[in-house]
Amino acid sequence: MSILQSVTANDDPQLMDGHPNWDVEPILTRRSRRYFGFRSVADRLFAVVLLVPGLPLIFLLGLIVRLTSRGPAIHSQSRVGKEGRPFRIYKIRTMIDNAEKKTGVVWTKPNDPRITHIGAVLRKLHLDELPQLFNVLRGDMSLIGPRPERPEFVEVLSQEIPDYLNRLAVRPGITGLAQVHLPPDTDLQSVRRKLTLDLEYIDQAGPFLDLRLLLCSALRIVGVPGDSAMHACVLRRPAIVSDDHSLPADSIIHTPGGIIVPPPHQKAGKLNGHSRRTAKTRR
Repeated sequence: MSILQSVTANDDPQLMDGHPNWDVEPILTRRSRRYFGFRSVADRLFAVVLLVPGLPLIFLLGLIVRLTSRGPAIHSQSRVGKEGRPFRIYKIRTMIDNAEKKTGVVWTKPNDPRITHIGAVLRKLHLDELPQLFNVLRGDMSLIGPRPERPEFVEVLSQEIPDYLNRLAVRPGITGLAQVHLPPDTDLQSVRRKLTLDLEYIDQAGPFLDLRLLLCSALRIVGVPGDSAMHACVLRRPAIVSDDHSLPADSIIHTPGGIIVPPPHQKAGKLNGHSRRTAKTRR
């Protein structure tokens, strides 16, 4: 059974209220705990500031959505937050109404027929995420952090990918290190790639990195191409993650400069600075 089949087949209502068996390891250092504690206050202040211009824009975009497709302007879903706590996330609707009535809970795919014409533009510019500023005010989310996943997916992914639940050590974010580097998840390998960056962010989070991520996200919202935005914000890496879906998870090696993938004829433990083959960055 594929991961998507596993998710759609799981009808356990308990998933909507959190999962008692989700064990999140205490991976935060003392420095990280202090910083994320400070960030929880700063996030709310920034959210208030951003909602000043954001509220009229949310209203305008919601009106456009209502006039161009049937259904509500604002869409909400259950997501998994810090330490496995569930919450409702808010987004401007980008799909047809009741999009999952026939498909069940599934990832979006390229040229997904459920996405409306207006929704495609909102997704490309990430404007559909603006209502999540209210989630930040409520304390469910941060401005920056791992993206919150749906409980149905967390149930499956936590069984398929080691350390997946460690990303729940902090509040999920509207944007993040994984989001500015990689496209939306489509399969297990894409989740593994993002998990690596999520855990790297949790370990290295700080004011300078957060400011660069916010600036990069803002540039992408106004239409600056992803590569150019990352270059301007000094976020682009010489190596991120391989685009080869056939690579086993244990062939990916974490390094301070990113991630490398060993050549097929070499074992991971024997790599050195002269024999590493950097992987192509997936955009």
